[in-house]
Amino acid sequence: MRQSLVDILTTKKFQNKKVLIMGLGLHGGGVGAAKFFVSVGARVTVTDLRTKKQLGKSFGKLKGLPIKYVLGKHQGKDFARADLIIRNPAVPDDSPYLKIARKHNVPIDTDVGIFFATLRAATLRAELCPSQVIGVTGTRGKSTTATLIYELLKTRYKNVILAGNIRKSVLLELPRLTKKSIVVLELSSWQLEGLQKHKKSPHIAVVTTILPDHLNRYKNMRGYINAKKIIFKYQTPDDYLFLNKNDKIVSGFAGEAVSKTVFFRSGDARKYQTNLPGKHNLANIAAAVKVARHFDVPEINIQKTLRKFSGLGGRMEFVLEANGVKYINDTCATTPDAAIAAIITITNQLARGGNLFLIAGGADKKLDFKGLARLVAKKVRAVILLPGTATEKLEKTIRAEIRNKKLKIQRVDNMKKAVRAATAYAKRGDAVLLSPACASFGLFRHEFERGDEFKKAARALK
Repeated sequence: MRQSLVDILTTKKFQNKKVLIMGLGLHGGGVGAAKFFVSVGARVTVTDLRTKKQLGKSFGKLKGLPIKYVLGKHQGKDFARADLIIRNPAVPDDSPYLKIARKHNVPIDTDVGIFFATLRAATLRAELCPSQVIGVTGTRGKSTTATLIYELLKTRYKNVILAGNIRKSVLLELPRLTKKSIVVLELSSWQLEGLQKHKKSPHIAVVTTILPDHLNRYKNMRGYINAKKIIFKYQTPDDYLFLNKNDKIVSGFAGEAVSKTVFFRSGDARKYQTNLPGKHNLANIAAAVKVARHFDVPEINIQKTLRKFSGLGGRMEFVLEANGVKYINDTCATTPDAAIAAIITITNQLARGGNLFLIAGGADKKLDFKGLARLVAKKVRAVILLPGTATEKLEKTIRAEIRNKKLKIQRVDNMKKAVRAATAYAKRGDAVLLSPACASFGLFRHEFERGDEFKKAARALK
């Protein structure tokens, strides 16, 4: 079988090079990067502060591959001697180990950065078309929007690929790329930072929302917003930027972009029948539909796909109804704004007399809980708090809003106890919602494990 130019380019560039994967991680990016560099003949070392046991399935997915492991620690010598370091996007730029690499002039990149660099090289040789990549970012809605764009495009095009921050490394998709491929990439702010050195933005960029997030990583909102802007920063006048007109910050990007701006609005999606819960999803639907129309997806295909699409796991995911009580897994709500959207959606769905019981708390992202606390005091009957560095701050903020209201607050030390505590309060017609408003690290390996623990505990009630 003839090698594609992408295969030739990557094999020639990385064969026998010492590639250090910094952070295997738990979401697939590190695994994908390790597999890719092994496949092109690199000498791969994986280093992670987690142990083999903590890495779990991620480690197991690399079984049998010729990889050296340094786990439970990092070693400075590995960073000094590597030919290339691929860092997990979650690794901060000021890591002392990255400083060692820079001191020894070792190049540092990300899986997304390598993807765009390879794509550019192949494009210059007329192997690929530059208009293949659709990048989707935003504080909320990027996973749903990216997946929905993918589902819509699949109804018209054969080779559509979904990757990025959606637990799938884009590097593994490089061998599949042809001139007819369309790649839909969900891009976090951290992944976008990896594109800065390549001065590259996707041909089509979509921005859903900008809300406070990751302030434990960025000094302020300006730093966070600047990272998001990279998605269009290096676009050309031939490129396209899809912006949420309902979001003041996002719509303001139009004045900074040189690309063609296309606005979408929540109201654009109201005419469609869909199983996606919540008004906040209207903007996600509107964005996906605008992009689909740009690619000439027929209206009948759009309607059929929207009727079938019910959303992603961990995002307002209905788990079950037990003894008349509904259990909803919204573990991906790692910010107060996301939890607010979930609370509004669920309380609007409850029948008269129905109460909402919220499971929240976790690791601190240095976000403001005041707006969430005010809503909780009005809409929630009891809050069950999980352990974490943000939990005390969240509890204090909620208590300041309670005054004479009958809101109960209870702390527990694990998810099983949280579900049991909420269930003890609940009666027929009520709902138990996991919408933490905080990150998951500390008590859980990641937010999906947190959601899985919630579902397991809820299902044990039947």
